[in-house]
Amino acid sequence: MAYVLQIDFTMNGPFGDQMAEEFSDLAKSITEEEGFMSKIWTENPETNEAGGIYIFETKETAEKYLEMHSKRLAGFGIENVNAKIFTINSKLTEITNGRVN
Repeated sequence: MAYVLQIDFTMNGPFGDQMAEEFSDLAKSITEEEGFMSKIWTENPETNEAGGIYIFETKETAEKYLEMHSKRLAGFGIENVNAKIFTINSKLTEITNGRVN
């Protein structure tokens, strides 16, 4: 069973193409995390928010990543991290064309 890790936080940028350029090494490193399956990057420059929707193979690997990533974000000066972990209802996700892998 796969798990979703939803993270969001306040950030003063960068956003858009600049974010893609500056965070590309980070994005590549995320793909090497244990149990990682995929990530959708989220951003809202109007409200200075960013984050992501991650999919991990197990709840344990999602929790381990969240712990590590929260420390990394704190190192960037980001302290108020909102995070939730959910199970995925695969049958309904398939009907609505969601991709889990």
